Amino acid sequence: MTKELLEIQDLLGRLDAAEKAQVLQWVARDLGDAYRGIESAPDVCGGEARLVRSRIPVWLLVQSRRLGATEADLLRAYPTLRAEDLANAWSYARSHRDEIEVDIRANESA
Repeated sequence: MTKELLEIQDLLGRLDAAEKAQVLQWVARDLGDAYRGIESAPDVCGGEARLVRSRIPVWLLVQSRRLGATEADLLRAYPTLRAEDLANAWSYARSHRDEIEVDIRANESA
């Protein structure tokens, strides 16, 4: 085991369950497989989480649903979307509530 892994193992031993869960979320996000169908890049949509193959940010879908849009409405409004895309967006939004709220507030005041 490398020196860095030993240090990480020691640090993990000192974290509580919630902190370990946060670390796990960071690692999963870093690996890129945690939220299939969702990506973010600094040069696209200002780095906001969005559906792959599109410029549709997750926060926009979440806010649309809050304002009464159904999944059927969203699929009609965005013909390139698939039901799987919406499922991925909802999953991402559940795990990144604070991020989505910040994005919604930032875009409402823009």
